[in-house]
Amino acid sequence: MAVYAAAAAVLAGVESRQGSIKGLVYGSRFQNVKQLYALVCETQRYSAVLDAVIASAGLLGAEKKLRPHLAKVLVYELLLGRGFRGGGGRWKPLLERHQARLKAELARLKVHRGVSRNEDLLEVGTRPGPASQVPRFVRVNTLKTCPHDVIDYFKRQGFSYQGRASSLEELRALKGKRFLLDPLLPELLVFPVQTDLHQHPLYQAGHLILQDKASCLPAMLLAPPPGAHVIDACAAPGNKASHLAALLKNQGKIFAFDLDAKRVASMATLLARAGVSCCELAEKDFLAVSPSDQRYCQVQYILLDPSCSGSGFQQRALCHALTFPSLRRLVYSMCSLCQEENEDVVQEALQQSPGTFRLAPALPSWPHRGLSTFPGAEHCLRASPETTLTGGFFIAVLERVDVLSSVSESEALAPELPPSPAPKRKKRR
Repeated sequence: MAVYAAAAAVLAGVESRQGSIKGLVYGSRFQNVKQLYALVCETQRYSAVLDAVIASAGLLGAEKKLRPHLAKVLVYELLLGRGFRGGGGRWKPLLERHQARLKAELARLKVHRGVSRNEDLLEVGTRPGPASQVPRFVRVNTLKTCPHDVIDYFKRQGFSYQGRASSLEELRALKGKRFLLDPLLPELLVFPVQTDLHQHPLYQAGHLILQDKASCLPAMLLAPPPGAHVIDACAAPGNKASHLAALLKNQGKIFAFDLDAKRVASMATLLARAGVSCCELAEKDFLAVSPSDQRYCQVQYILLDPSCSGSGFQQRALCHALTFPSLRRLVYSMCSLCQEENEDVVQEALQQSPGTFRLAPALPSWPHRGLSTFPGAEHCLRASPETTLTGGFFIAVLERVDVLSSVSESEALAPELPPSPAPKRKKRR
């Protein structure tokens, strides 16, 4: 089946640092994104176990044409998944020839490690990776509610509010029903790892947005004021667009573009649930949007996150965005840590518009900076599970030179610290 080939391609791309799982899954253009994403994540989770079983069974030696990443996906489906999907195509008879040996090697591995369940192999045979230690970040949708009311709601549900966090160690130590306010974003709550809020009434009502902290930074750093006109160039699934709308207080205009019709439909559902009324959606390639179109003559802010786009699109999209005549500030972000998609793209765009745009320093205290591949690259931000306890991300803030020379940096960029005090815990008499 096509899903197995697609999953193998994503695993190979992640291993060669071509991008993140999410970015590569959406960039694959595979129709059932959720199915592909789940299969890749589960296969990667059991990667060490699968490698051991495949090696012990001699599968790759017996099947010379079977590539390692595809073998890993197929063996996961055979031994640990729900069985081959859609009949399994031509892969099912191939794997069934080795089924007895593969099952025997899996059983032998369990005996060797003294466990009885497949899940126990993860606990004994592998250590949790950094990504599994990222806490659950929850952005309060200020179009519908405020952090104080949300905090009170969770407290009435038996959660213990611990105030504003002061370090990553506090976030890493969260357990049980405790939660914190993020030290940087005043509308971001932090819950323990793997806290599931998908069925929570506040999430289903659009009061909460389940969004990683690194994914919240682009809109915060773009910082469009209420009434501004903004382009979200690659907008689906819509979390950043909803964040922009909250910053605009639904005053102004967001032009949101995406090529995929299903993703645009999903985005429309998310934005409607979040109470966004200032966003105009278009199933359209951003590269086909003309900077001379009168509809976009007032656009001064552009958010460009082409993580789910094909190879080469990033460079063309960034250079295209810089041609909008009224543009003041642009945030380029990627859920990828590959230099070719990040620093290299920004450097090339700056070279093509010399003296017009430059990198603006963003969040000087942020610990993970851009790679020193060109002068000024340290102004870029990088995020990772190891250094910032977030997903992998890259962010660059580009501003028009005459704008930077006319206003101070503190006015040009988002503030380093939240503007409002943290909600306090109420003391009971």
